[in-house]
Amino acid sequence: MRGYTGDKEAFLKRLRRVEGQIRGLQRMVENDEYCIDVLTQISAATKALQAVSLGLLDEHLKHCVADAIAQGGENADVKVREASDAIARLVRS
Repeated sequence: MRGYTGDKEAFLKRLRRVEGQIRGLQRMVENDEYCIDVLTQISAATKALQAVSLGLLDEHLKHCVADAIAQGGENADVKVREASDAIARLVRS
């Protein structure tokens, strides 16, 4: 079981909302909407994806990383490194 399993439906709901935003963006471009309006919607979709990312990261830290640290050993180092790498990717994006 993954750390986010308990909140899976909430994450899926958010992702479906983002999917709708992206489809809306496609329609805006197809309809030659004003560029600033398109950029505003891109910003909203980006923030929505970031919220999902931060939620998943939080769950990963609370469950996967915390469990691995409690057990100790090499797996703990691997989980911490994975989390650090994920955080670095999020910061760069």
